[in-house]
Amino acid sequence: MISISVVVCVYTEDRWEDILAAVASVRAQSHAAHETLLVVDHNTPLLDRLAKEYKEVPGVRVLANAGPRGLSAGRNTGIAESSGEIIAFLDDDAVAERDWLRRFAEGYEDPEVFAVGGRTLPAWASGRRPAWFPEEFDWVVGCMYRGHPTGRVRVRNVLGGNASFRRTAFEIAGGFANGIGRDGDKLPLGGEETELCIRLGRARPDAVLLIDDRAIIHHRVPTARERFGYFRTRAYAEGVSKALVSRSVGAEKGLESERRYTTRVLPAGVGRGLRDALLARPGGAGRAGAIVTGVLAAAGGYVVGSVRARRAGATFSVVDVTGATPGPGEAGGAAGGEAAA
Repeated sequence: MISISVVVCVYTEDRWEDILAAVASVRAQSHAAHETLLVVDHNTPLLDRLAKEYKEVPGVRVLANAGPRGLSAGRNTGIAESSGEIIAFLDDDAVAERDWLRRFAEGYEDPEVFAVGGRTLPAWASGRRPAWFPEEFDWVVGCMYRGHPTGRVRVRNVLGGNASFRRTAFEIAGGFANGIGRDGDKLPLGGEETELCIRLGRARPDAVLLIDDRAIIHHRVPTARERFGYFRTRAYAEGVSKALVSRSVGAEKGLESERRYTTRVLPAGVGRGLRDALLARPGGAGRAGAIVTGVLAAAGGYVVGSVRARRAGATFSVVDVTGATPGPGEAGGAAGGEAAA
Protein backbone atom coordinates (compact mmCIF):
# COMPACT_ATOMS: atom_id res chain seq x y z
CA MET A 1 0.00 0.00 0.00
CA ILE A 2 1.38 3.37 -0.99
CA SER A 3 2.37 5.43 2.06
CA ILE A 4 0.86 8.91 2.41
CA SER A 5 2.02 11.50 4.93
CA VAL A 6 -0.55 14.20 5.69
CA VAL A 7 0.64 17.70 6.58
CA VAL A 8 -1.71 20.11 8.37
CA CYS A 9 -0.29 23.61 8.93
CA VAL A 10 -1.76 25.52 11.89
CA TYR A 11 -1.17 28.96 13.33
CA THR A 12 -3.89 30.03 15.79
CA GLU A 13 -5.66 28.61 18.82
CA ASP A 14 -8.84 30.23 17.52
CA ARG A 15 -9.15 27.16 15.27
CA TRP A 16 -8.61 24.61 18.04
CA GLU A 17 -11.80 22.65 17.43
CA ASP A 18 -11.24 22.80 13.66
CA ILE A 19 -7.73 21.40 14.07
CA LEU A 20 -8.99 18.49 16.17
CA ALA A 21 -11.70 17.76 13.60
CA ALA A 22 -9.18 17.86 10.73
CA VAL A 23 -6.88 15.37 12.47
CA ALA A 24 -9.82 13.12 13.38
CA SER A 25 -10.90 13.02 9.73
CA VAL A 26 -7.40 11.95 8.67
CA ARG A 27 -7.30 9.21 11.29
CA ALA A 28 -10.64 7.87 10.00
CA GLN A 29 -9.48 7.37 6.39
CA SER A 30 -10.24 4.13 4.52
CA HIS A 31 -6.66 4.32 3.21
CA ALA A 32 -4.78 4.82 6.47
CA ALA A 33 -2.36 7.73 6.60
CA HIS A 34 1.27 6.77 7.13
CA GLU A 35 1.54 9.71 9.55
CA THR A 36 -0.07 13.05 10.30
CA LEU A 37 2.21 16.03 10.81
CA LEU A 38 0.86 19.14 12.55
CA VAL A 39 3.19 22.04 11.75
CA VAL A 40 2.72 25.02 14.07
CA ASP A 41 3.62 28.44 12.66
CA HIS A 42 5.60 30.31 15.33
CA ASN A 43 3.03 29.97 18.11
CA THR A 44 4.61 28.41 21.19
CA PRO A 45 1.42 28.16 23.31
CA LEU A 46 -0.37 26.35 20.46
CA LEU A 47 2.67 24.12 19.89
CA ASP A 48 2.74 23.10 23.54
CA ARG A 49 -1.02 22.56 23.71
CA LEU A 50 -1.06 20.36 20.60
CA ALA A 51 2.00 18.41 21.76
CA LYS A 52 0.16 17.61 24.98
CA GLU A 53 -3.08 16.76 23.15
CA TYR A 54 -1.42 14.24 20.82
CA LYS A 55 1.38 12.99 23.07
CA GLU A 56 -0.14 9.51 23.33
CA VAL A 57 -1.73 9.37 19.88
CA PRO A 58 0.16 7.07 17.50
CA GLY A 59 0.94 8.39 14.04
CA VAL A 60 0.45 12.07 14.92
CA ARG A 61 3.48 14.35 15.27
CA VAL A 62 3.51 17.99 16.31
CA LEU A 63 6.31 20.14 14.85
CA ALA A 64 7.40 23.76 14.93
CA ASN A 65 7.75 25.58 11.60
CA ALA A 66 11.52 25.51 11.06
CA GLY A 67 11.48 28.36 8.54
CA PRO A 68 10.20 31.92 8.40
CA ARG A 69 6.62 32.67 9.32
CA GLY A 70 4.02 31.69 6.73
CA LEU A 71 2.26 28.79 5.07
CA SER A 72 4.98 28.01 2.52
CA ALA A 73 7.67 27.51 5.16
CA GLY A 74 5.26 25.45 7.26
CA ARG A 75 4.58 23.14 4.36
CA ASN A 76 8.29 22.86 3.64
CA THR A 77 8.88 21.83 7.25
CA GLY A 78 6.25 19.12 6.89
CA ILE A 79 7.80 17.86 3.66
CA ALA A 80 11.28 17.70 5.18
CA GLU A 81 10.06 15.85 8.28
CA SER A 82 7.74 13.41 6.51
CA SER A 83 8.63 9.90 5.35
CA GLY A 84 5.73 8.87 3.10
CA GLU A 85 6.02 8.28 -0.64
CA ILE A 86 3.20 10.80 -1.11
CA ILE A 87 2.72 14.03 0.84
CA ALA A 88 -0.83 15.34 1.15
CA PHE A 89 -1.90 18.73 2.48
CA LEU A 90 -5.12 19.47 4.34
CA ASP A 91 -6.27 22.88 5.57
CA ASP A 92 -6.54 23.23 9.33
CA ASP A 93 -10.20 24.30 9.06
CA ALA A 94 -11.33 21.43 6.82
CA VAL A 95 -12.39 17.82 7.26
CA ALA A 96 -11.76 15.09 4.73
CA GLU A 97 -14.30 12.49 3.65
CA ARG A 98 -13.42 8.89 4.42
CA ASP A 99 -12.08 7.98 0.95
CA TRP A 100 -10.01 11.15 0.48
CA LEU A 101 -6.62 9.46 0.68
CA ARG A 102 -7.82 6.37 -1.19
CA ARG A 103 -8.70 8.55 -4.20
CA PHE A 104 -5.28 10.16 -4.05
CA ALA A 105 -3.58 6.75 -3.87
CA GLU A 106 -5.48 5.55 -6.94
CA GLY A 107 -4.11 8.43 -8.96
CA TYR A 108 -0.53 7.47 -8.20
CA GLU A 109 -0.94 4.02 -9.70
CA ASP A 110 0.19 5.78 -12.88
CA PRO A 111 3.94 6.47 -12.45
CA GLU A 112 3.67 9.60 -14.60
CA VAL A 113 1.36 11.28 -12.06
CA PHE A 114 3.23 13.67 -9.78
CA ALA A 115 0.34 15.50 -8.11
CA VAL A 116 -3.31 14.81 -7.34
CA GLY A 117 -5.79 17.34 -6.00
CA GLY A 118 -9.37 16.98 -4.90
CA ARG A 119 -12.69 18.77 -4.56
CA THR A 120 -13.21 21.28 -1.75
CA LEU A 121 -16.77 22.11 -0.76
CA PRO A 122 -17.80 25.08 1.41
CA ALA A 123 -19.31 24.50 4.84
CA TRP A 124 -21.05 27.83 5.46
CA ALA A 125 -21.13 28.92 9.10
CA SER A 126 -24.62 30.35 8.58
CA GLY A 127 -25.82 27.01 7.26
CA ARG A 128 -26.35 28.09 3.66
CA ARG A 129 -24.68 30.00 0.84
CA PRO A 130 -25.41 33.75 0.93
CA ALA A 131 -27.87 34.49 -1.88
CA TRP A 132 -25.51 37.06 -3.45
CA PHE A 133 -22.39 34.84 -3.38
CA PRO A 134 -21.63 33.49 -6.90
CA GLU A 135 -20.39 29.91 -7.24
CA GLU A 136 -17.90 31.20 -9.81
CA PHE A 137 -16.06 32.86 -6.93
CA ASP A 138 -15.98 29.99 -4.45
CA TRP A 139 -12.18 30.14 -4.67
CA VAL A 140 -12.54 33.25 -2.49
CA VAL A 141 -13.32 30.89 0.41
CA GLY A 142 -10.81 28.24 -0.63
CA CYS A 143 -13.22 25.95 -2.47
CA MET A 144 -13.75 24.52 -5.94
CA TYR A 145 -15.67 26.97 -8.08
CA ARG A 146 -18.04 26.85 -11.06
CA GLY A 147 -15.90 26.58 -14.17
CA HIS A 148 -13.22 24.45 -12.56
CA PRO A 149 -12.53 21.14 -14.36
CA THR A 150 -14.60 18.26 -12.97
CA GLY A 151 -14.20 14.50 -12.90
CA ARG A 152 -10.71 13.03 -13.01
CA VAL A 153 -8.81 15.28 -15.37
CA ARG A 154 -5.37 16.65 -16.07
CA VAL A 155 -4.78 20.20 -14.83
CA ARG A 156 -2.12 22.88 -14.79
CA ASN A 157 -2.01 22.95 -11.00
CA VAL A 158 -3.74 21.55 -7.94
CA LEU A 159 -5.26 23.71 -5.19
CA GLY A 160 -3.17 23.75 -2.03
CA GLY A 161 -5.69 23.08 0.74
CA ASN A 162 -6.65 19.74 -0.79
CA ALA A 163 -3.63 18.43 -2.65
CA SER A 164 -0.93 15.79 -2.73
CA PHE A 165 2.46 15.35 -4.39
CA ARG A 166 4.96 12.58 -4.96
CA ARG A 167 8.06 13.11 -2.86
CA THR A 168 10.06 13.07 -6.09
CA ALA A 169 8.18 16.19 -7.24
CA PHE A 170 10.00 18.15 -4.54
CA GLU A 171 13.29 16.52 -5.43
CA ILE A 172 12.82 17.74 -8.99
CA ALA A 173 11.41 21.23 -8.39
CA GLY A 174 12.28 22.08 -4.81
CA GLY A 175 9.76 23.08 -2.16
CA PHE A 176 7.30 25.93 -1.82
CA ALA A 177 8.81 29.38 -2.36
CA ASN A 178 9.28 31.38 0.80
CA GLY A 179 7.49 34.72 0.77
CA ILE A 180 4.52 33.33 -1.14
CA GLY A 181 1.17 32.37 0.34
CA ARG A 182 -0.61 33.16 3.56
CA ASP A 183 0.98 34.56 6.68
CA GLY A 184 -1.54 34.39 9.48
CA ASP A 185 -4.32 36.94 9.18
CA LYS A 186 -2.51 39.37 6.86
CA LEU A 187 -3.74 40.23 3.35
CA PRO A 188 -5.01 36.86 2.11
CA LEU A 189 -2.53 36.18 -0.66
CA GLY A 190 -2.18 32.63 -1.94
CA GLY A 191 -1.19 30.40 -4.77
CA GLU A 192 2.15 29.06 -3.63
CA GLU A 193 0.98 25.71 -4.99
CA THR A 194 0.35 27.25 -8.41
CA GLU A 195 3.90 28.55 -8.65
CA LEU A 196 5.26 25.17 -7.53
CA CYS A 197 3.17 23.25 -10.06
CA ILE A 198 4.23 25.49 -12.94
CA ARG A 199 7.86 25.13 -11.85
CA LEU A 200 7.44 21.35 -11.69
CA GLY A 201 5.92 21.30 -15.17
CA ARG A 202 8.86 23.22 -16.56
CA ALA A 203 11.41 20.94 -14.90
CA ARG A 204 9.52 17.78 -15.87
CA PRO A 205 7.34 18.46 -18.95
CA ASP A 206 5.96 14.90 -18.96
CA ALA A 207 4.71 15.18 -15.37
CA VAL A 208 0.95 14.61 -15.05
CA LEU A 209 -1.05 16.62 -12.51
CA LEU A 210 -4.62 15.52 -11.82
CA ILE A 211 -7.79 16.67 -10.15
CA ASP A 212 -10.05 13.88 -8.89
CA ASP A 213 -13.26 15.44 -7.64
CA ARG A 214 -14.09 12.30 -5.66
CA ALA A 215 -11.32 13.25 -3.20
CA ILE A 216 -13.58 15.51 -1.17
CA ILE A 217 -12.97 17.77 1.80
CA HIS A 218 -15.36 20.21 3.49
CA HIS A 219 -13.87 23.61 4.22
CA ARG A 220 -15.39 25.71 6.99
CA VAL A 221 -16.39 29.22 5.94
CA PRO A 222 -16.72 31.44 9.04
CA THR A 223 -19.31 34.17 9.15
CA ALA A 224 -16.70 36.88 8.56
CA ARG A 225 -15.88 35.32 5.17
CA GLU A 226 -19.53 35.30 4.12
CA ARG A 227 -19.49 39.09 4.05
CA PHE A 228 -19.08 41.23 0.96
CA GLY A 229 -16.15 43.12 2.47
CA TYR A 230 -14.08 39.94 2.71
CA PHE A 231 -15.15 38.95 -0.80
CA ARG A 232 -13.82 42.22 -2.20
CA THR A 233 -10.58 42.07 -0.19
CA ARG A 234 -9.89 38.49 -1.21
CA ALA A 235 -10.51 39.28 -4.88
CA TYR A 236 -8.06 42.18 -4.63
CA ALA A 237 -5.47 39.89 -3.01
CA GLU A 238 -6.04 37.45 -5.86
CA GLY A 239 -5.01 40.13 -8.31
CA VAL A 240 -1.86 40.85 -6.33
CA SER A 241 -1.06 37.13 -6.33
CA LYS A 242 -1.58 36.90 -10.09
CA ALA A 243 0.90 39.73 -10.57
CA LEU A 244 3.51 37.81 -8.58
CA VAL A 245 3.02 34.56 -10.44
CA SER A 246 3.14 36.36 -13.77
CA ARG A 247 6.43 37.94 -12.81
CA SER A 248 7.76 34.53 -11.82
CA VAL A 249 6.71 32.39 -14.78
CA GLY A 250 5.59 34.94 -17.36
CA ALA A 251 2.09 36.17 -18.09
CA GLU A 252 1.51 33.60 -20.83
CA LYS A 253 1.83 30.65 -18.45
CA GLY A 254 0.83 32.45 -15.27
CA LEU A 255 -2.53 33.55 -16.71
CA GLU A 256 -3.11 30.60 -19.02
CA SER A 257 -6.30 29.24 -17.48
CA GLU A 258 -7.44 32.57 -16.05
CA ARG A 259 -8.09 33.88 -19.56
CA ARG A 260 -10.73 31.23 -20.18
CA TYR A 261 -12.18 31.85 -16.72
CA THR A 262 -12.57 35.59 -17.28
CA THR A 263 -13.73 35.43 -20.91
CA ARG A 264 -16.16 32.49 -20.67
CA VAL A 265 -17.03 31.44 -17.13
CA LEU A 266 -17.58 34.86 -15.59
CA PRO A 267 -19.66 36.39 -18.42
CA ALA A 268 -21.90 33.30 -18.29
CA GLY A 269 -22.25 33.83 -14.54
CA VAL A 270 -23.29 37.43 -15.00
CA GLY A 271 -25.84 36.29 -17.57
CA ARG A 272 -27.32 33.73 -15.18
CA GLY A 273 -27.52 36.32 -12.43
CA LEU A 274 -29.33 38.83 -14.63
CA ARG A 275 -31.70 36.13 -15.88
CA ASP A 276 -32.53 35.15 -12.31
CA ALA A 277 -33.12 38.80 -11.46
CA LEU A 278 -35.57 39.12 -14.34
CA LEU A 279 -37.36 36.00 -13.10
CA ALA A 280 -37.50 37.46 -9.57
CA ARG A 281 -35.31 34.70 -8.16
CA PRO A 282 -33.45 35.59 -4.92
CA GLY A 283 -29.92 36.94 -5.22
CA GLY A 284 -29.68 37.09 -9.01
CA ALA A 285 -28.78 40.77 -9.26
CA GLY A 286 -26.46 40.46 -6.27
CA ARG A 287 -24.54 37.59 -7.87
CA ALA A 288 -24.14 39.47 -11.14
CA GLY A 289 -22.94 42.54 -9.27
CA ALA A 290 -20.55 40.51 -7.13
CA ILE A 291 -18.93 38.98 -10.21
CA VAL A 292 -18.37 42.41 -11.75
CA THR A 293 -17.02 43.76 -8.45
CA GLY A 294 -14.75 40.76 -8.04
CA VAL A 295 -13.27 41.19 -11.51
CA LEU A 296 -12.65 44.91 -10.95
CA ALA A 297 -11.07 44.29 -7.54
CA ALA A 298 -8.81 41.56 -8.93
CA ALA A 299 -7.79 43.79 -11.84
CA GLY A 300 -6.92 46.57 -9.43
CA GLY A 301 -4.87 44.17 -7.32
CA TYR A 302 -3.05 42.95 -10.41
CA VAL A 303 -2.04 46.48 -11.39
CA VAL A 304 -0.89 47.36 -7.88
CA GLY A 305 0.90 44.03 -7.47
CA SER A 306 2.68 44.40 -10.81
CA VAL A 307 3.97 47.86 -9.90
CA ARG A 308 5.11 46.76 -6.45
CA ALA A 309 6.77 43.59 -7.76
CA ARG A 310 8.63 45.53 -10.44
CA ARG A 311 9.86 48.14 -7.97
CA ALA A 312 10.85 45.63 -5.30
CA GLY A 313 12.33 43.03 -7.61
CA ALA A 314 10.06 40.37 -6.03
CA THR A 315 12.59 37.53 -5.82
CA PHE A 316 11.95 34.62 -3.50
CA SER A 317 14.05 31.59 -2.61
CA VAL A 318 13.06 28.12 -3.77
CA VAL A 319 13.64 25.86 -0.80
CA ASP A 320 15.49 22.52 -0.87
CA VAL A 321 13.34 20.23 1.27
CA THR A 322 14.41 16.71 0.26
CA GLY A 323 18.09 16.85 -0.54
CA ALA A 324 17.66 18.25 -4.04
CA THR A 325 19.49 21.44 -5.02
CA PRO A 326 17.08 23.56 -7.06
CA GLY A 327 18.79 26.79 -6.10
CA PRO A 328 17.29 30.29 -5.83
CA GLY A 329 14.87 31.76 -8.32
CA GLU A 330 12.04 34.15 -8.78
CA ALA A 331 8.73 32.90 -7.51
CA GLY A 332 5.18 34.12 -7.27
CA GLY A 333 1.74 33.00 -6.23
CA ALA A 334 -1.81 32.89 -7.51
CA ALA A 335 -5.13 31.77 -6.17
CA GLY A 336 -8.44 30.85 -7.65
CA GLY A 337 -9.06 30.07 -11.31
CA GLU A 338 -5.84 28.09 -11.32
CA ALA A 339 -6.55 24.74 -12.89
CA ALA A 340 -6.58 24.16 -16.60
CA ALA A 341 -7.64 21.08 -18.46
